[in-house]
Amino acid sequence: MPQILVIDDDPGLLDACAIGLAAFGHAVTTAGTAVDGIASARSDRPDVVVLDMGLPDADGLEVCRALRTDGDVPVIVLSADGSETRKVDALDQGADDYVTKPFGMRELDARIRASLRRRGGRDRADLLEVGSLRIDLAHREVTRSGVRIDLTPKEFDILALLAIHAGKSCSRRMILDEVWGPGYRSDTQYLKVYAYRLRKKLDDGPGRILTSDPAVGYRLVAPPV
Repeated sequence: MPQILVIDDDPGLLDACAIGLAAFGHAVTTAGTAVDGIASARSDRPDVVVLDMGLPDADGLEVCRALRTDGDVPVIVLSADGSETRKVDALDQGADDYVTKPFGMRELDARIRASLRRRGGRDRADLLEVGSLRIDLAHREVTRSGVRIDLTPKEFDILALLAIHAGKSCSRRMILDEVWGPGYRSDTQYLKVYAYRLRKKLDDGPGRILTSDPAVGYRLVAPPV
């Protein structure tokens, strides 16, 4: 039974999540503050954390950073702010998904199950090498010609997916499905932003590693060694 930790300062929402998610077959623990939530995540080791961005004692982004520092538990953010800027900020800080309030329990359950599938699917080879690019899936580290490249969690997930399919085009829909989940299939603007950031961090100049295939998506090609 998946262990779900819900961190929110609204007692009514916590009760609804505890009852609703239990009906979908999840074991649910709750916390009403950032401090209690981080402590519970460290002691209980949940399979997924559902995190409200508007906590009374800390900003949700700070909590997300703390959870990501401690490990790779999937984090689904809840927020009444549906702006693209807020979504990108949360995803950059390590969130795996973003749900705008109000939401239905069936939607939240679907998001949780998608996060569990993505986490459980990480059973491929731990090390990928594409030319001079080396991607350590187990430790989530990337180097190029021996130099470490610091990536956000989403940047890493995109690069790892492209490396798994190196030399082949990955459609925008496929990338959005795998990295963000089915709810983001139409958010192609995310990919443009992240592809731009990846190219900058990879020092991707002439003879690009990360190429765009018009009307299709993106492809990773072996850089010079």
